[in-house]
Amino acid sequence: MSRLRTLALYAGGFLGPFGGGVVTAMLPEMGNDLGVSSPAAASTLAAYLFPFAILMLVSGTLGARWGQFRTVRIAYAVYVVASLACVVAPSLSFLLVPRAIQGCANAFTTPLLLASLASITPKARLGRALGTFSALQAAGQTTAPLVGGLAAEVNWRLAFVAVAVVAAILGIVGLPTGAQVSGREVKLRQALRPDVVRIGLVAFLGWGALGGLNFLVAFRAEDAFGLGPTQRGLLLTGFGIAGIIAARPVGNAIDRIGARRSVLIGATCGAVLVTLAGTAGLLVVAAAAWAAAGVAGQGILVGVNAAVLGLRGPNQGGALSVVQSLRFSGQALAPVLLTPLYGVHPTTAFVIPAVLLALVAPVLMPRPRAETEPV
Repeated sequence: MSRLRTLALYAGGFLGPFGGGVVTAMLPEMGNDLGVSSPAAASTLAAYLFPFAILMLVSGTLGARWGQFRTVRIAYAVYVVASLACVVAPSLSFLLVPRAIQGCANAFTTPLLLASLASITPKARLGRALGTFSALQAAGQTTAPLVGGLAAEVNWRLAFVAVAVVAAILGIVGLPTGAQVSGREVKLRQALRPDVVRIGLVAFLGWGALGGLNFLVAFRAEDAFGLGPTQRGLLLTGFGIAGIIAARPVGNAIDRIGARRSVLIGATCGAVLVTLAGTAGLLVVAAAAWAAAGVAGQGILVGVNAAVLGLRGPNQGGALSVVQSLRFSGQALAPVLLTPLYGVHPTTAFVIPAVLLALVAPVLMPRPRAETEPV
């Protein structure tokens, strides 16, 4: 049973991004069924992501106060109910409500699952464990459009049935014995420490300038290379597949070289690769650069998680939730900030986030403490 619960803990990392992105490929079918346009149906993405990112700022702290076991199980139960409400939604306005509730519920699983993982993993193998968790997150993000598209071939509502079933199973299985961390007296200010906020800002910048640029790569694939929707989808998938493959090796590397070095390597390489993806005149070069950027993204993502878990403090779950909140806020804001810039000067829309990533991340990333990670 303990092994099953450990597997369920990792599977929880898959469910979050999967549930968020499962609507991506079925927006036309969803829109037709609900009597709205595809762009209007796309609001179901924002309805999930923004409450998820905002609530995650405090969810880790609240979950630690209420107890990790209880909070995660309740969150899964809410996720199940919200998913079933999506199945029967008669209109877009109705659908947006349970989608927002799904995002809120997921905000109470991701940071607590990471904190639970850290509590049952020896420090010497923490990077490897975080890499495995991140690989499953990447797998959820990458496979969600495919599964959603397949469901839409029959009925788009089936995708939410599948999500509900998985969440119900995970809630029944629960967390591994020994994962519970006592935290009744934890406070949000214990999580909003300067070093935590600095790591969170690196996550904000790193994910906004890498994972958050999918839409720009899609724009350029159409404008510069004339790719159709299926070809663009395959191009974008390269980022996720490379991230899945690289996440665990990146975690192993972090156990040897430390979280800060991993983040700085990921930021430097990521800046070069983003610039190349946005300027290369050959499709094969741009595609290879974007896929390799998925590896750099894991260096940052796994690195910031390892760095915040390496900090000493009474509210690790809260610290993780702050960092994850800033990470997803960066991803959510990237389209808002960079789409107008792309319309004026496409190359600049890639170069500016790349330069910021290369120059700002090394300044913000705290130096490691000798007792928490290699120097």
